[in-house]
Amino acid sequence: MKKILIGIGIFIGLVILGGAGFYAWYTQSTPYYTQITTTGKKFDVIDDETGAARDIDYPYTQMAYDEKGHGTEVDFNGHKSRPLKMQAYLRLDYSTRRNQVISWEAVPKEKVPKAALAKLNR
Repeated sequence: MKKILIGIGIFIGLVILGGAGFYAWYTQSTPYYTQITTTGKKFDVIDDETGAARDIDYPYTQMAYDEKGHGTEVDFNGHKSRPLKMQAYLRLDYSTRRNQVISWEAVPKEKVPKAALAKLNR
């Protein structure tokens, strides 16, 4: 009986460690920086159950640059019912494994790395 409980405990521990490792691998991201230069295109988010509009969002497609100035075109949503502030600088958490923006936050111009800022201000 004791050996079975030890085996179950080891199995549960391995499942937890494996899940945590996969989560860390899956959510790994690289910081990229961009500046809002368009208002985005307004669209309604439709509720699957009622078919009615339940929210408004604004998607953006634009260039973003890492700390070394390497660029990539990114797509992301503002997740707000209004467009993002024009000329605002954003730090994007970009997953190169999934080729998508995981999250974003507004940052002051001083927090944008010089190489990225030089590319954004061309």
